Amino acid sequence: MAEGGFDRIILEESALLLKTIGAKLTPCHGKHLPLDIDVSPFDNSGTKKEGVSYTYKEFNGYSPAFAYLGEEGYLVNALLKEGKEHCQNGMPEFLKDAIGYSRICTSKPLLVRLDSGNDSADNIRVCIGQKADWIIKRNLRKEDQEEWLFIAATGGKARRPRDGKTVYTGETHLEIAGFDTPLRVVYEVTKRDCDARGQMLLTPEIEVNTWWTSLPAAPDTVIELYHKHGTSEQFHSEIKTDMDMERLPSGKFSANSLVLLLGLVAYNILRMIGQETIGLGLAPTRKKVARRRIRSVIQDMIYMACRIVKHARRVTLKFYAGGAWFPAWNKVYLKFAAT
Repeated sequence: MAEGGFDRIILEESALLLKTIGAKLTPCHGKHLPLDIDVSPFDNSGTKKEGVSYTYKEFNGYSPAFAYLGEEGYLVNALLKEGKEHCQNGMPEFLKDAIGYSRICTSKPLLVRLDSGNDSADNIRVCIGQKADWIIKRNLRKEDQEEWLFIAATGGKARRPRDGKTVYTGETHLEIAGFDTPLRVVYEVTKRDCDARGQMLLTPEIEVNTWWTSLPAAPDTVIELYHKHGTSEQFHSEIKTDMDMERLPSGKFSANSLVLLLGLVAYNILRMIGQETIGLGLAPTRKKVARRRIRSVIQDMIYMACRIVKHARRVTLKFYAGGAWFPAWNKVYLKFAAT
């Protein structure tokens, strides 16, 4: 088999599993499903593993990329990268594959969300070619903040959260080399004449945030949708801590890459189990939740006590039927077994 062939098989089968089980995918805006793509460095300090190098988080490790689908955060793609590698390296191919695996899971429209490290025309071209909408935070680089303030004050909508602070939101269009028409840009420009304690500033503070987007929604809606992209940090935390995958086991880069993909499958299975317990209404949780954390699923469903009984040449698992989580466990098991 060609190099990387097993990787593609694992990712395709994981996507097919989500489709076969009928995993619920919650949209973020209308029918659009969020496809959140981000890099989250793995700390592997104190090791001499292949590919471990200095990351932007200022420790030695890896810089894997992840793609999460739906509000539930199912993993559709993951790629292990060297720690020193920039997040944009290989991103167009990774993004194209992530959209392709997402299409296996669902036919709903996709909304790709990327941060400023992936502000690249190549990513926009991929989204256009794959017929996916996007919200990509722009890297202002050397753009003049005073000029953005003028644009915002002239054509934006102003609100004043407090005295001395004005926030402008609105939209404009900017040209990019290689594109026939200007692309829509949503902006949020904040001007502070005094701080939160009322201390006047010698010169106003100007803060500018802008986003490329194809979504035909109001600027405030686009900004709110991008802020929800931050939820992916919780998914990173579950992979690193709940599943204890941050310090990868092998000294070989290819072996660790395979471990990461197998972890992707395990993560999705645990996520499906947790979401199924919510849908059944049998989970004895203290409050209503939209998503169960991986750690809770492991503790409540995977670590459930049982006995191994050997009788009449058969091996049986016996659970305590009076356990609080047993009805939910049984329902989920029967559904998955039937599928």
